[in-house]
Amino acid sequence: MAKIKHTKNELKAQRDGLKRFRRYLPTLQLKKQQLQMEMRQLDQRIEEKAAEERRLRDDLASWVKLYSEPIDLATYLHVHEVKTSHGNIAGVTIPVLNEVVFERLTPDLYETPPWIDDGLDAASKLLRLRIEWGILQEQHRLLAEELRVTSQRVNLFEKVKIPEARENIRVIRIFLGDMQTSEVARGKIAKKKSVGVDT
Repeated sequence: MAKIKHTKNELKAQRDGLKRFRRYLPTLQLKKQQLQMEMRQLDQRIEEKAAEERRLRDDLASWVKLYSEPIDLATYLHVHEVKTSHGNIAGVTIPVLNEVVFERLTPDLYETPPWIDDGLDAASKLLRLRIEWGILQEQHRLLAEELRVTSQRVNLFEKVKIPEARENIRVIRIFLGDMQTSEVARGKIAKKKSVGVDT
């Protein structure tokens, strides 16, 4: 605990600090709750994307043997651009996926197998899911970091700053009370001495 002055000014400063901590604590607690709720929703969305990818891969399993043919899908399909913007959750700036733009070349119908269009559709869906999943993971990382910091601040206020300010106020009040009592006692002694000198 830091050394405090036992003065009325310090008492006022400690009371002001306590009032400030009590005023900010509910805001921090609310932010913490909001972040926790957003994290739960984000965890659910990440799981939904993972389940969607599993379903898509299961659907592909029936005809994935066709991919053993020597065809490079990357020559016909690649990600041209990932368009994102920024969102705000509880004061945290997060990336938001707007659109994934694919550059897709039309395969030659005579030189490629008939399943290539379906294969390109499936590959684009998988790529988009992977990109969405990556953006959600980044959102999760940013919110988790903010939740960690906010939780630390809530704990600091609840467990350190507010009890410390209360204790400082108590100590200063006792000291000032003792000083006032001793001043009154000295005053009485001085009065008795001055009355005793007069007589």
